[in-house]
Amino acid sequence: MKFERLTFEKIVARPVVVRLNRPVVARIATMTEWPIILIDLYTKEGIIGKSYLEPYLIKSMAYILPALNDFNDLFSNEYLAPIDMFEKARKSLHFVGYEGLSLIAVSGLDMAVWDAMAKSANLPLCNFLGGSLGPVKAYNSNGLWLKKPEKLEKEAVSLIEEGRFEAVKLRLGRENLKEDALAVEIVRKAVGDNVKIMVDYNQSLTLDEAIARCKMIDNFGLSWIEEPIVYDNLDGFSQLSKELTTPIQIGENFYGPRELYKSIQKKASDLVMPDFMRIGGVTGWLRSAAIAAEAGIPISTHLYPEVGAHVMRVSQTAHWLEWVDWANVILENPFEVTNGSLEIPALPGLGIEWDEKSVSRHLYEL
Repeated sequence: MKFERLTFEKIVARPVVVRLNRPVVARIATMTEWPIILIDLYTKEGIIGKSYLEPYLIKSMAYILPALNDFNDLFSNEYLAPIDMFEKARKSLHFVGYEGLSLIAVSGLDMAVWDAMAKSANLPLCNFLGGSLGPVKAYNSNGLWLKKPEKLEKEAVSLIEEGRFEAVKLRLGRENLKEDALAVEIVRKAVGDNVKIMVDYNQSLTLDEAIARCKMIDNFGLSWIEEPIVYDNLDGFSQLSKELTTPIQIGENFYGPRELYKSIQKKASDLVMPDFMRIGGVTGWLRSAAIAAEAGIPISTHLYPEVGAHVMRVSQTAHWLEWVDWANVILENPFEVTNGSLEIPALPGLGIEWDEKSVSRHLYEL
């Protein structure tokens, strides 16, 4: 295998906004549009590394884009080296903090660098990392938001049929706790006993509310209860984990592997699910997956199914891939789920390319 050393030329980051097929409706927010930052890392050898960020709020792109553009001066004419660049990028932003928007920008850079490196070796990223191509089991997270319980049945069936999924995520946190219980019962009846159901409160409860509500559904046979309380209340999560038999899932708001480590030390959850934008891209994920593996804790992905599928193939305690299709509209060849698993295409790098016609239609002027 011939490996070509790559030289950094420039980063081009473009903001786009797409419309969601099924609006996000949670206690903390309602979103019909979804911001995405497309990142192209050009090398002097002609290879282009690609990644994207999904920063939730359209206005947040105005802060992240300048940070990404600043990397052009930082890495001018340097050879690509993911680990070195990750550390150098973080240190360059030390005075504004290692977390928050700083780490989000670093994560976007990191994923693009890994994509370019794997492309240079003409290997899918999972192969480049030492793993193999293969299926990654996924659950459908594309719907079942906070709508009236009686409207969930048809959507639940549709979500399962979209990729012959064997698992689906349901959002909870309605004002009336009995409606939450009814929502679980309706979805269970719709999908059957053989389909796994994960529930997510999106941090909508106080600790007292969470104890009461989670105990109410603790015998419903759920695969996990996700983020019932605010993400940084690790002591509260630890208490919930002790009092419930249903596994507690957290992690999408960990900013870097150290936050995951602190959570594990406090026994805050039974499961973890880092988000690539916050954990530190591929580099942050690999470090976090090693920590989770040593603790014997299953690790799942949050959003970003394309990069997620690759790293799950090299994660010892890989659990579930979260499937969302929110970026599909700007991808030339979107990934697909069949028989409940995502099959990684045999393409170099992450295997993503932009549909430039669609991108041009969705470009957003900040």
